Amino acid sequence: MKKKTNLAKGKNSKDAVIANTTIAFINRNVTPYPTEISSPKFDLVPVLKQKDVMRNVARLHAHQEYNRIMELVTVLQKQAESIKRRIELTDMVHSAVYNFTPNHNTIYWLAFDSKKNHNILTSTGPDDWFAGKPEYYDYLLCVKWLGDHTWIEVDEQGNPK
Repeated sequence: MKKKTNLAKGKNSKDAVIANTTIAFINRNVTPYPTEISSPKFDLVPVLKQKDVMRNVARLHAHQEYNRIMELVTVLQKQAESIKRRIELTDMVHSAVYNFTPNHNTIYWLAFDSKKNHNILTSTGPDDWFAGKPEYYDYLLCVKWLGDHTWIEVDEQGNPK
């Protein structure tokens, strides 16, 4: 009979003899590995396969998140282009000549007056003239003044373009 050893020198530690080799203290209650002949059989974890699965799952989730963010970027780009267009239209309207006080949410026309060589803002559209529009007016845009003091391009019914 072999002499029991205590290589870990702990109060409750006891070494194990496995295949005629003394193994320093093994806590049989917490080890995931079988330590006795009667222990249940287990297989080794296929680490490479497990890594491959984890990598594929990570890529899938990252790709889904990337696509979601890119959809948001597309929405933000459209909104930024819309704001940029409103700024351009606002500059065009403010550089135009007009002799009235515009009202919010009212449709106006931006036209080029070739006789005077500048843009004008008018409430009279190309189809609103009884005798036909003046020959020297070139209608450019139908616009509406918003509550934030910017202008947007609209159709003749006032729907944003």
